Amino acid sequence: AILSCIDSRAPAEILLDTRIGDTFNARIAGNVSNDDVLGSLEFACAAAGAKLILVMGHTACGAVKGAIDKVELGHLTGLLEKIRPAVAATTYSGERSGKNAEFVDLVARTHVQQTVEAIRRQSSVLAGLADQGKIKLVGSMYHLKGGVVEFLV
Repeated sequence: AILSCIDSRAPAEILLDTRIGDTFNARIAGNVSNDDVLGSLEFACAAAGAKLILVMGHTACGAVKGAIDKVELGHLTGLLEKIRPAVAATTYSGERSGKNAEFVDLVARTHVQQTVEAIRRQSSVLAGLADQGKIKLVGSMYHLKGGVVEFLV
């Protein structure tokens, strides 16, 4: 089961060379987890037998840029608020703005790590499966330049 960003430059199922029926895919701006995504991941793992949850962020993420710059726009405002804890948690001594690609990518990485932790914390179903060794929860970053998927340990 893959939780990835809605960005068309980072289609996880294509990047990972999967076929129809190989993966469950949840795509949402900024690879944000919410109750509906958690329910979908619970279905994929507990009911349908998926053995892995992969949270895939990517470099140059527009949602991360928006969270950094505190963009407000309709329902997007609430979604970006879910990314903002990663902005605060990212240690960086340079320019902390959405115009700084290095900072954006570091925040995106932090957000992936926080999302993996949040899935475990917010879903007793998925945490239980992970604790029993029935599933794994893993984070990754897709690098738009170079096309590499980096798995985070």
